Amino acid sequence: MQRRLAAILAADVVGYSKLMADDETGTLNALRTHRETLFDPETARRGGRIVKLMGDGTLVEFPSVVDAVECALAIQQAVAETGGPIMLRIGINLGDIIIDGDDIYGDGVNIAARLEALADPGGICISSIVHESLGNRVEAEFADAGEHEVKNIARPIRVFKYFSPGAAGDRGCDLARAKAFNTSIGLDFSLPDYPSIAVLPFTVMSTDPEQEFFADGVCEDIITSLSKIDRLLVVARNSTFTYKGRAVDVKQVGREQGVRYVLEGSVRKAADRVRVTAQLIDATTGAHVWAERYDRKMQDIFAVQDDITREIVVAMDVQLRQGEQHRVWSGGTQNLEAWECLRLATDAALGGSRETQPKARKLLDRALELDPNYAVAWAMRGWLHFTEADVGGGLAGREQAQEAQDAAFRCGHKALELDPDCAEAYGILALTHLNAGEHDTAIKLTEKAIELAPNNAEILGGVASAVMRKSGRPERGAELVKQAMRLSPFYRPGLLRALANNYRLCGRLEEAVACYRESLKREDGYLAAHVNLASALGELNRLDEARQAARGVLEREPDFSIAGYAAGLAYRNRTDVDRISDGLRRAGLPE
Repeated sequence: MQRRLAAILAADVVGYSKLMADDETGTLNALRTHRETLFDPETARRGGRIVKLMGDGTLVEFPSVVDAVECALAIQQAVAETGGPIMLRIGINLGDIIIDGDDIYGDGVNIAARLEALADPGGICISSIVHESLGNRVEAEFADAGEHEVKNIARPIRVFKYFSPGAAGDRGCDLARAKAFNTSIGLDFSLPDYPSIAVLPFTVMSTDPEQEFFADGVCEDIITSLSKIDRLLVVARNSTFTYKGRAVDVKQVGREQGVRYVLEGSVRKAADRVRVTAQLIDATTGAHVWAERYDRKMQDIFAVQDDITREIVVAMDVQLRQGEQHRVWSGGTQNLEAWECLRLATDAALGGSRETQPKARKLLDRALELDPNYAVAWAMRGWLHFTEADVGGGLAGREQAQEAQDAAFRCGHKALELDPDCAEAYGILALTHLNAGEHDTAIKLTEKAIELAPNNAEILGGVASAVMRKSGRPERGAELVKQAMRLSPFYRPGLLRALANNYRLCGRLEEAVACYRESLKREDGYLAAHVNLASALGELNRLDEARQAARGVLEREPDFSIAGYAAGLAYRNRTDVDRISDGLRRAGLPE
């Protein structure tokens, strides 16, 4: 049996199964082209030997770590520049290998495969021995991502990560552009004069994806509990989870998110036990404020979440107001499977794909079967019914849409019956009353939802801003969107659209156009942004630009009509609908 020391590169295609499910022929052709024109030639040029291809994965042996790393850098940078459907994760290790014919085995190979699994899409993950061997011989920086325990390897592995241009973890250019735009619309991310916190995604001490899902859920529940406290700024999950899988400097996190405190943690499951560690850090100084480790049975995980939340509140000296103590620790479920079903359903429901809605409904039905008293699950079930009602008039007729609207109403009230402090239930009921043209009731329900969850960016920027805008209070709507943006510095393009929609009705048309255009730079496929941009430009009499935007509408929706679009606008003031329709006519869109 022959042995030798070698650098091993393991590469894997990100999201291969989904790519194949969406377009099998196109994916295979893209993968073949990628290998023939990029991966194989670059590997050969660096002296690598492709040991084997494994469907969506590749194993390569190199004579030196410099060759392996330079090859990986060249490949990832080229992939980012092409912008095609194929994106890779790459792991590199240096170790002793066993040669068996053309194949190789051993811990050196296994560790490379585990490193690949830890890499981010478009990124490279290397072991500490590779990092030490590189020295300063490559022009790339690898960040220390700490020690990781990986499957079938007895000792923890210290990991270093590189994020290529265009990779999920590289946000430098985007952050600079976003910062400039935020300044232009007057967003202030300086430290508030009351406690503020960002809860980072918890590190998973395993490569098991189920443990990662579990750890994310623990983290999200802590964020949700803290978001119910009034005199506390809590950054939304959408922002903090952009750091997932990255080695971060808490001082940098504090600056980027505009918070004083950062919570870090880790989770490890083993059989029926779970270990959770958490530490609260003052991001202005880097000093540790509080830390604790919890070793509990799995069924005690909800108590652990409550304990961590309670310790954070005490450590930051947050004074809870009357009623907040109950709200922060109320609701939820003690059934772990029901909790997991709700999380999976929420991911499916918020994915934006109509095809995922049946899956979300099935998961919620299962959650409610396991725990019929799960208030938030009832509220989410109401949300799914509402989305059916909101689009039902065009898909299944008015009768089915009304049935879905009524079901959403019943689910919202069921959630409130179980938990009178369920902010999500007030939110869904506000939307059902809005759709029914009962604007004053919708406003009251919205204000109650904000009172119960003042740091919930989804309620502020989604539900509340829409209710205020359509009820004739766009100034209040714009204010709420900006609050949501402050809670989510790395906010989604949807908040830009919401701000623009409110600016439009405030008469701030130039600012609305700027927001619509910025949203389309970040997410081009959203039809309503093209429609509203065309209308705003039409109202400004910038007709050449309006017609160009109108062409973008018709490219995406050839059967678009002004009457059909206006019929779905549940505005209190008919003059608002008339203004929007008139702008679309000036843009040249068909009646």
